Amino acid sequence: MSLPQRFSDWFAARGWSPRAHQLAVLAHAEARESVLLISPTGGGKTLAGFLPSLIEISGQAERTGGIHTLYISPLKALAVDIARNLEAPVAEMALPVAIETRTGDTPHSKRQRQRQKPPDILITTPEQVSLLVSDPHAAFMLKNLRTVILDELHSIVTSKRGVLLSLALARVQALAPQAIRIGLSATVA
Repeated sequence: MSLPQRFSDWFAARGWSPRAHQLAVLAHAEARESVLLISPTGGGKTLAGFLPSLIEISGQAERTGGIHTLYISPLKALAVDIARNLEAPVAEMALPVAIETRTGDTPHSKRQRQRQKPPDILITTPEQVSLLVSDPHAAFMLKNLRTVILDELHSIVTSKRGVLLSLALARVQALAPQAIRIGLSATVA
């Protein structure tokens, strides 16, 4: 998966160049391989995690329906910040990508709407993934899932939340066996 022109132009407009680890994540995604990226805070990890999805979604001739990318953050506040930060490049490149959050604070009416018309990218928490996979509409919502992004892995893996997330991800994998995982962490012991 090479960097399309609109993405190259977006990087250039900011005076940036894609970092080696961002391009490496793209290469793994193109090969449909799961990957763990360990990079210091401020190193462009989050963008590296989302680039394959943004490129793939923006290159689709038509929408396939369902969630394309499931981003899981251990913190509700981080999920909301990620959504806000991701909306900027999506808007600046005029990408046809719908981004929504689902946290414990998400109103029931929004969750109902997400069941009927799932966003391309759903940004959520481990607890919400457990609720999502137990929903009767889970198979519909996840039928075209291509990528699961697991952020801040170092804060989840050794906890009870990590065990519960592993169980939920096993269900996600059963519903969407084609999905790859992109793990992101600043520090993994």
